[in-house]
Amino acid sequence: MQKFPTAETVIPNPGQKPRVMPDSAKVPAASATWTNAEPDTLMERVLAPANLRRAYQRVVSNKGAPGADGMTVADLAGYMKQYWPTLKARLLAGEYHPQAVRAVEIPKPQGGTRQLGIPSVVDRLIQQALQQQLTLIFDPLFSDYSYGFRPGRSTHQAVEMARAHVASGHRWCVEIDLEKFFDRVNHDILMACIECRVKDKCVLRLIRRYLEAGVMSGGVVSPRQEGTPQGGPLSPLLSNILLDEFDRELERRGHRFVRYADDANIYVRSPRAGERVLVSVERFLNQRLKLTVNQKKSRVARAWKCDYLGYGMSWHQQPRLRVATMSLGRLRDRLAELLRGARGRKMANTIERINPVLRGWAGYFKLSQSKRPLEELDAGSGTNSAVPSGANGSSPLRGCAT
Repeated sequence: MQKFPTAETVIPNPGQKPRVMPDSAKVPAASATWTNAEPDTLMERVLAPANLRRAYQRVVSNKGAPGADGMTVADLAGYMKQYWPTLKARLLAGEYHPQAVRAVEIPKPQGGTRQLGIPSVVDRLIQQALQQQLTLIFDPLFSDYSYGFRPGRSTHQAVEMARAHVASGHRWCVEIDLEKFFDRVNHDILMACIECRVKDKCVLRLIRRYLEAGVMSGGVVSPRQEGTPQGGPLSPLLSNILLDEFDRELERRGHRFVRYADDANIYVRSPRAGERVLVSVERFLNQRLKLTVNQKKSRVARAWKCDYLGYGMSWHQQPRLRVATMSLGRLRDRLAELLRGARGRKMANTIERINPVLRGWAGYFKLSQSKRPLEELDAGSGTNSAVPSGANGSSPLRGCAT
């Protein structure tokens, strides 16, 4: 378990006793004093009081599960109050080593599982503080076609951009699926991208250590040579920094595209152009970024046969957004699960359980132009649907989310 040294001892996690350090490993007491001096380096800006307060508020508001050390968000304030001066000194000296992340498996919407890496609460705070300052450096330089995990940008804007590309006559879509992207990020290539804009060696060293921090599963820590684990505040920004190289290459070639995190669609005017683009893009990703395109999931197809971020398109005189069939199916399965658990309960209680789900779903699919999202769902809630009917064969959705 990672322990953070003070000038005299190793800092314990809550409930542990301090351990005396050898003299050679002590941090000078003077270096641990707080100063309100204007920050000169990027690391000092990361650790500035205003930036840390904002990072702390974000970590606390996000809540989240404990990392490998078991510390909770509720423990963070007291822990930092006691040990922050020394922790800051170690960060400024480039001596801080992150803890291993805790491995957690979560189900994927289309089956299988995805592994998350949950950092300790202290590391989440440091990562968030880093992310805030790095965003100021990198985000203004990102492509206008990139929408994922960026301030002021959303999935709705990405979907609208996709529709605009199709409306302009680019009616064929090249779907790019990156195989296990977050697990396959090459550390050296990513660090080279970061070093183009960041010169602070303490910051670069800390980012590298976060990339290389081990993964704890079943009490055993495994080293990591590639990938950036999903679950920490820094991972989405790092993925955008790496894939910005991909965006710039597509822009250089004059392509119409949209990217949200590792979900990218390129829009072209013909199937032949699409096949050429798919081959050349696969070559670029493999040779330049050491990323693998999933051959089974990547394809060239009519734009209205390709879903994007839960939306599909239908074609009239202009492309119209609709709720993708798979998105409807997932919601029906979720509602069926909730309604099965509500058997024997009062209707008011049932509505109270499913209303938050329906409201969130309707809000996300508010761009649908074919029908109101809840009407699309209601139309499929008969005998062939996973959602059971109410009394007299009526839909249990009527009266909900109003």
